[in-house]
Amino acid sequence: MKHISSLSMNFCRPAAIGITLAFLSLTAVAQGAISAIAGSVQGGVEILKIDFTDALTAPPTGFTIQSPARIALDFPGVTNASGKSAHTVNLGNLKSINIVQASERSRVVLNLKSPTSYHVDVQGKTLILSLAPVAGAAPVAAAPVVPFAENQNSDILPLKDIDFRRGTDGSGRVIVTLANSQAGVDLQQQAKGIAVEFMRTSLPEGLRRRLDVTDFGTPVQTVTTTQTGERVRMLIESSGDWEHSAYQSDNQFVVEIRQKKIDQSKLTQGPGYSGEKLSLNFQNIEVRSLLQVIADFTNFNIVTSDTVTGSLTLRLKDVPWDQALQIILDARGLGMRKAGSVLWVAPKDEIDARTRKDFEVAQAIQRLEPLRTQAYQLNYAKASDILTQLNASGGAGGSSTRFLSERGSAIAEPRTNQLFVTDTASKQEEVRQLLARLDVAVRQVMIEARIVEARDSFGRSLGVRLGSTDLSASRKGTGGYGIGGNKRVAYGTSYSDAVKASGANGSTAPDTGGNFVNLPASLSSVNTVGSFALSIFNAATNKFLTLELSAMEADGKGRIVSSPRIITADQTKALIEQGTEYPYAVTAPNGATTLAFKKAVLKLEVSPQITPEGNIILDLDVSKDSRGETTSQGVAIDTKHIKTQILIENGGTVVIGGIFEMEETSQENKIPFLGDVPVVGNLFKSKTKETTKREMLIFITPKVIADSGPKR
Repeated sequence: MKHISSLSMNFCRPAAIGITLAFLSLTAVAQGAISAIAGSVQGGVEILKIDFTDALTAPPTGFTIQSPARIALDFPGVTNASGKSAHTVNLGNLKSINIVQASERSRVVLNLKSPTSYHVDVQGKTLILSLAPVAGAAPVAAAPVVPFAENQNSDILPLKDIDFRRGTDGSGRVIVTLANSQAGVDLQQQAKGIAVEFMRTSLPEGLRRRLDVTDFGTPVQTVTTTQTGERVRMLIESSGDWEHSAYQSDNQFVVEIRQKKIDQSKLTQGPGYSGEKLSLNFQNIEVRSLLQVIADFTNFNIVTSDTVTGSLTLRLKDVPWDQALQIILDARGLGMRKAGSVLWVAPKDEIDARTRKDFEVAQAIQRLEPLRTQAYQLNYAKASDILTQLNASGGAGGSSTRFLSERGSAIAEPRTNQLFVTDTASKQEEVRQLLARLDVAVRQVMIEARIVEARDSFGRSLGVRLGSTDLSASRKGTGGYGIGGNKRVAYGTSYSDAVKASGANGSTAPDTGGNFVNLPASLSSVNTVGSFALSIFNAATNKFLTLELSAMEADGKGRIVSSPRIITADQTKALIEQGTEYPYAVTAPNGATTLAFKKAVLKLEVSPQITPEGNIILDLDVSKDSRGETTSQGVAIDTKHIKTQILIENGGTVVIGGIFEMEETSQENKIPFLGDVPVVGNLFKSKTKETTKREMLIFITPKVIADSGPKR
């Protein structure tokens, strides 16, 4: 944190003032002070000369900062008597000098254009500091060198080592050993940590790792190092409220992260205040004099109104100057207006009155400003739509217009798609800028949907028919095949065929229907089944026994793919559908019958929205209908419908929904008791097993159509 010199002034009685001044003078003599600072360039080397009121007993302690490039020197027990806290130098690599005074020391900060080393020499009451030349530095008149910019390394060199250590003050130090001291480094602070990039550098395989250093008890949590092209990127993630510093010594680059120390006795810097900190201690001081003190500290020009009067007592310590100024103004009911480097301070009522008067004058000038008419050619938007927006009411009762002035008007010419606006010159410029944003080509999106319906069915059935017939009355001849004695057998593809095959010489034996087991095989998805029949009869008794076995196994697969595709503009609803409309009768309230239609269609309705990142938000309504069963009231519609909103990347494919159905049926028909007999019981029962699987998936693929640009 940057500390700024404090201002402490007490206005009390004359005796108290004398005692205070005497004490301060004795303290200054005892501690010493910086009396003057001067800079020069000798032999191409920047020389800084600092004069003190007392001789220094030892060289000051100091440190360097790489980003931003700075050198800081600490002088314990020394105050600032040079009269200024900021000195502009602009000599070679040295830009400016800041003197920061705290309670017990002073710090001299050298703001450099490029990081470099330094050397100090104490000569009595004078400190001489010389800056080392910057390798490859540009002339003084050239542009400043950017800290940690990529240098002239021609080869890609590997990092040697990455290490982490904990400091004595609880800070975390990430130490990177570079291939040489010429490697370029770029450091940027991010929300959760620090990103460091090493230019034209490679990362060995053994260093490609993620270091979890949470157990060290520092603000640093993880250190992740990766290779990105010709750069090595290191991400240092930290937690809590922290600050960092970075420096390089030879081929070793160090990033140090420490916890911020909060002094509870000091006011915290509020939101919106970014000024340098100061301390004020006044008793019964005039407000005008207090504003003069702040003007001297900030180098701002402050103009105070004659109506600003009164006195104020305050004590502020390490407060941003802009916050201190706001506190003073609020305490006395004052306000300010800023114009460049000039602040005008006056009572708030006076400032409000002046502001109101300025607005009234500007409005009066606008009412007197001449009108002019200008034509605007629109290329993409419709002139009538833009006219509606320009004339949209923005005031109570619709008396005022949103974009045009009170005297302004606009008309649209649809044939040439032009807009004619009559208004003042300032309003014409606003309309021109508005049309430049509105009259742009709308990007288009192609949306493709795939509706896949799959069906898998399997069925198996076994059945039997068993019966007997007496042929004594009508049998003619001897049918079938002899199997010994008076027994004969006949074959057929069915029960009836086997019975009829018992007849001889073309005659047939009648089927008297003498069945006592009738359980044939059957499947719901198959009309006919395979069967085999056997008829055994005795010619002597004219009676036979017939047995029919039937079986069927069915395995089916099917797939239906529907792929509607449509192109529409960004944020414009589009609809595509294909199918059939079925009529049905509707009875009106008056008793009349009318004809209406019911749709069974494949429909895709979509509204796309392209996000700034290039992704696409889709409002989808997809349906796949088909004709169902016919009822007494009309045709039923089997529907499959989905309605949703999704976010998907450009060109990506996503499954937005699906339906899976599985139906299993297992049935056994048998004659009681007889069907339970082992082995033989199969002649008295039938078994059927069916399985049906149906699945539907809906795929969506949106793609932004690239703009091919204007045709020439």
